[in-house]
Amino acid sequence: MDLDLVFLGTAGSMPSAQRNPAALLVRRGGDRLLFDCGEGTQRQLLRSTVGLVELQQIFITHFHADHVLGLPGMFKTFALRGRELPLEVYGPRGLVDLLASLKRVVGRLSYEVRVNEVEPGDVLERDGYRLATFAVAHAVSSLGWALIEATRAGRFDVERADALGVPNGPERGALQRGEAVTLSDGRSVAPDDVLGPSRPGRKIVMTGDTAPSEQIVEAAWGGDVLVTEATFSEEERERARETRHQTAAQAAELAFGALQRGGVTYGSPITSSGSVMASIASCACSTDDSGTDTVTESSSPSAISASMPAERRISWISSASATSPATAT
Repeated sequence: MDLDLVFLGTAGSMPSAQRNPAALLVRRGGDRLLFDCGEGTQRQLLRSTVGLVELQQIFITHFHADHVLGLPGMFKTFALRGRELPLEVYGPRGLVDLLASLKRVVGRLSYEVRVNEVEPGDVLERDGYRLATFAVAHAVSSLGWALIEATRAGRFDVERADALGVPNGPERGALQRGEAVTLSDGRSVAPDDVLGPSRPGRKIVMTGDTAPSEQIVEAAWGGDVLVTEATFSEEERERARETRHQTAAQAAELAFGALQRGGVTYGSPITSSGSVMASIASCACSTDDSGTDTVTESSSPSAISASMPAERRISWISSASATSPATAT
């Protein structure tokens, strides 16, 4: 099952010539999950290789303008295209009032917007994964989100299946789904005969805006990817404290704290900012060559991509300094 992240916006507070306000698209199989929707998000989708797809779910971390101003335009565009599919929007308490206030701007829609207020600790069950909310430390009511996959079946041993005489076709598919099969000669083959040990599901943790918090370290435990913020460089640590944000070094320290508990292990900034890079480099977050992320730049809309090792890909990504759109797989 493919799982990747498309960074549509990583700027803090206001857009720049190269970066859009906050928006992150998580793609898992056929699901498209949008986390935050800053100004210009729909245009970023159009510029990306993803396109402006018929999103079914949007998840909001908090109601500061740079995280929600893209909602009215996207709502209206969907209506102008004749959308009929309902749209689910999730966010902290106050979401109902926010979207009600946008009705005058948006006008009549051709589809239903279903508004769902959630609180830290709530869990949304999905097919093969769940979305869990957790508390963060920002200046307003805010939520972090974690996508947590269910335990996956072990890898299918082709050589073992061949040795047991399991033919190519439906029988192998049934075994991979955990179902026993009966062969043409009457022998029964169980899933355990051809499958390796169960594999833990992947986990992506997204904090939105936050100050450093022990709750985030707890939430990131066992994670594969931590997406967190780094609004300020280290020389502005006091300003970060006053506004309930993080410096780049604090973001790296947060990831390192999760490492101590068996979670996120490696700082992989997608950035060209020397000050942010220097802050991160000063922290004790490192890996050997087998785990090093690769970053490439081009002039195409998908300007930056980060690729990670296929097995237990573990990374953290600071969301303050990435050119957008960018894709991490």
